[in-house]
Amino acid sequence: MSRDAFSYSDERFADLQMLRYRLNGFESLTLNQKKFIYCLSKATLYGRDITFDQFGKYNLRIRFLLETLYLNFKGDRNCDDFKALEIYLKRIWFSNGIYHHYGCEKFTPGFSEQYLRHLINDTDVSLLPLRDGETVEELCSELFPVIFDPNVLPMRVTRAKDVDIIKESACNFYDGVTREEVDKFYNDMKKGGGDRQPSYGLNSKLVKENGVIKELVWKEDGMYGAAIKKIIFWLEKACDFAENESQKEVIRLLVKYYRTGDLADFDEYSIRWVETHEGLVDFINGFIEVYGDPAAIKGSWEGIVEYKDMEATRRTRTISENAQWFEDHSPVDKRFKKEKVKGVTANVICAAMLGGDEYPSTAIGINLPNADWIRAEHGSKSVTIGNLTEAYSLAAKGNGFRDEFVVDRDTVEMINKYGDVCDDLHTDLHECLGHGSGKLLPGVSPKAIGEYGNTIEEARADLFGLYYIADEKLVELGLTPNRDAYKSQYYTYIMNGLMTQLTRITPGKGLEEAHMQNRALIANYCYEKGCKNGIMELIKRDGKTYLVINDYEALRSLFAELLAEIQRIKSTGDYDAARNMVEKYGKYINRELHNEIYERYRSLNLAPYKGFINPKLVLKYDAEGEVTDIVPDYTEGYAEQMLRYSREYNTLI
Repeated sequence: MSRDAFSYSDERFADLQMLRYRLNGFESLTLNQKKFIYCLSKATLYGRDITFDQFGKYNLRIRFLLETLYLNFKGDRNCDDFKALEIYLKRIWFSNGIYHHYGCEKFTPGFSEQYLRHLINDTDVSLLPLRDGETVEELCSELFPVIFDPNVLPMRVTRAKDVDIIKESACNFYDGVTREEVDKFYNDMKKGGGDRQPSYGLNSKLVKENGVIKELVWKEDGMYGAAIKKIIFWLEKACDFAENESQKEVIRLLVKYYRTGDLADFDEYSIRWVETHEGLVDFINGFIEVYGDPAAIKGSWEGIVEYKDMEATRRTRTISENAQWFEDHSPVDKRFKKEKVKGVTANVICAAMLGGDEYPSTAIGINLPNADWIRAEHGSKSVTIGNLTEAYSLAAKGNGFRDEFVVDRDTVEMINKYGDVCDDLHTDLHECLGHGSGKLLPGVSPKAIGEYGNTIEEARADLFGLYYIADEKLVELGLTPNRDAYKSQYYTYIMNGLMTQLTRITPGKGLEEAHMQNRALIANYCYEKGCKNGIMELIKRDGKTYLVINDYEALRSLFAELLAEIQRIKSTGDYDAARNMVEKYGKYINRELHNEIYERYRSLNLAPYKGFINPKLVLKYDAEGEVTDIVPDYTEGYAEQMLRYSREYNTLI
């Protein structure tokens, strides 16, 4: 990218494409609002090392070692081995560790052990990440098997059947404990606790020491304390620039939680956060989503700073204002519907800074808090991240993907015409209403379906959006342009779940990530049912497979049928049905079709995964040293940014 012109697309390596996002309307914010965003952004970036450590106990040492070699090697930097090391390091930065951010499998280095040892021996020993008294040989003995041996800690997260998913996963949430011990530890905590229990285990590592199982809590004076102290510092600085007292109280409660580590304090913060709507600026900061834990208990650290796009928010406000109508008309059993939908709010926002598990790969929609009882009693906040979906859309224009995989010109033109608006609308429905819909029956634990919970929940929210995007109500509300626009979403969703999302998986590998399993579950279920009666089919033309949907209305009925069953599974805590649904449909891959789709995609020379480079917020000063403005700088390169973050926000090495 030139230094004076903005481009959404930036560098590409491995299976990754880096994008940039604009802070639309940032220049119109007040100086106080910009300072508020700046301080919250610093708090967001200081969580980076936490996420790296959570995703693997060796990640930080490996990152530090490779960054040291990358910066200080004086030999041939153009040879194949050094270029391979550079790509390996860039992948580590992208995935917050040595495991693929989506597939969870360990990266295979394109350089040898001998070459890495050569670089280490050629580097000043004082620069290496050696512990007190540790030798270079001991460092290599510890890290080399982790880097090079495919049988050592091969998967960050595994949900394979018939294995102990705790012991077989390399994520750093557990040490020395089994799945049975984990379940017993947290089930004992929950006994007799009622319906408003904290999310036990969300902010701790579970370990066994001298035969005793205990939690290492992530808090100011506990595990990750050095990073959390920095987060607290910048949160408290942000308080000075908050737009109102409600925002200040939210920050004070979050700081209290970071200090105590008490999950009851986290619930108090979450309730105050979800009930605070005043002001343009908002943020997420903490141990939130449990996708990175095979047992779906531990929260990965993430951060995002945001401000509302008031023009686009009119769309999501319309949805949230009609939340009760959508709940009442849902095709699920009446027993599982909320009698009164509370506190549903939705905004389209601009991301101002991404951090932790939201960076560089990030969600385009978020709905929080995750605690079901807080949702039921206090509501939820949903956001669609408009400037990120804009970046994705504009970067993909004219890349040849639709021409290669969509069945005919008419369908391509339909998707070109309605695809963007329906993609955004499906995200809105998913986040704003889907996650907030339905209820658990009395006495059913939110964790009743265990490791299948994330996939089932994402399928539930997706199905809610798919069912309603075809409803006449959306035309009536002015959210879709006509009664046929929804077909673009139906086609692309089923095509993605059956076929094109497989471009992200190396042939022979399985579907491990919850969102991919969710899409596969829905598409495979509907295809199995739909191909029997002509609703849809896969056809061959010139040796290539294409999806044909013959009856879109009938497909909607299949979505309704599946939504009703998925909601029943969640509401009743039916573990066996959840397992059967995910194992049969969510993990199924047609290997012959996979090989074909993978090769067709490769011929387009596209990167299957995208991530973002953050803007750099630059302070402007007057002659007296007072801040007069804060300006986003979009010129920082990917490696430049990552090395700066490692330098400026290093807290745990």
